[in-house]
Amino acid sequence: MKKLFLLLLMVVSSGLIFKSQAQVSVNINIGAQPAWGPTGYDYVDYYYLPDIESYYYVPKKQFIYLGSGGWVFTTALPPRYRGYDLYNGYKVVINSPQPYRYFETHKVKYAKFKGNHGQSAIGKSKGLKYSAAKGNAKVYKGDKGKSSPHFNKGNGNGKGHGNGKGKH
Repeated sequence: MKKLFLLLLMVVSSGLIFKSQAQVSVNINIGAQPAWGPTGYDYVDYYYLPDIESYYYVPKKQFIYLGSGGWVFTTALPPRYRGYDLYNGYKVVINSPQPYRYFETHKVKYAKFKGNHGQSAIGKSKGLKYSAAKGNAKVYKGDKGKSSPHFNKGNGNGKGHGNGKGKH
């Protein structure tokens, strides 16, 4: 009887051990994203830059562009794009491996974003979420009883956009 009980105990405990190993993995790489990356993403593998038809690989901090002999992986933009403003250019987030293999598709699909400068960059964000990003602008950490020039903008005439003195 004692052996049967021990055997049953071992089977039940081994089942619990195997169940406890099934865990969910959540990846967040906000701090790894460049300051010029777009806000709103907890995890990014690649950015496609439609203005210059290039990619940026976030984990290795590499630009990927088509050179004369194929795809070039480098930490700097090529000379022909050195004047390109990464903060104001549009970035398309792509979380699939080796997206440059689908360059022709991306080139057509994201051509509508060429010249689009309406995306906010992490480095210009005031959100605490992005304070870990290297090169980020100063982050508002609370007014500590003082008025803040960053968040006290407006003259009471918000025209229905939450800044006015409407009825509550």
